[in-house]
Amino acid sequence: MRLVAVVLAALALLAPGGAAAAPSPAELESELVCPTCKTTLDMSDAPVARRMKTYIRERIAAGASEQQIKDELVAQFGPAVLAEPSKSGFDLLAWVLPLAALVTGAAVVAVLVWRWTRSREPAAEEPLDPDLERRLDEELARYDA
Repeated sequence: MRLVAVVLAALALLAPGGAAAAPSPAELESELVCPTCKTTLDMSDAPVARRMKTYIRERIAAGASEQQIKDELVAQFGPAVLAEPSKSGFDLLAWVLPLAALVTGAAVVAVLVWRWTRSREPAAEEPLDPDLERRLDEELARYDA
């Protein structure tokens, strides 16, 4: 019977509709941008940033979720208040383009290295000058003795 109670309690805690933990003001401040100085709220001391920090703390105390607070601030200041762009629509390009550029750059470097290593021809052996070959043989013979 205890096992059933423990399993039910664990499932209740893990359920998606369960009571979510209150968002941390520090987390939200690092995910939002001051509209005046264009830095994250946790790094800004502008008057509007201070007001936004106070607003965030009041909304958390009132029981608002992180997403609700973000939505309210976006409605008031616009989408530029979010530190990271949304992952849908046109803003998706902000996530995809750097990755595409990185992959493309790596592919170009790989192709160039492959071509460079394949284009080098082995050096053709030229016969030595007979006089030089004779002198080389004499020197080698002297060291063998």
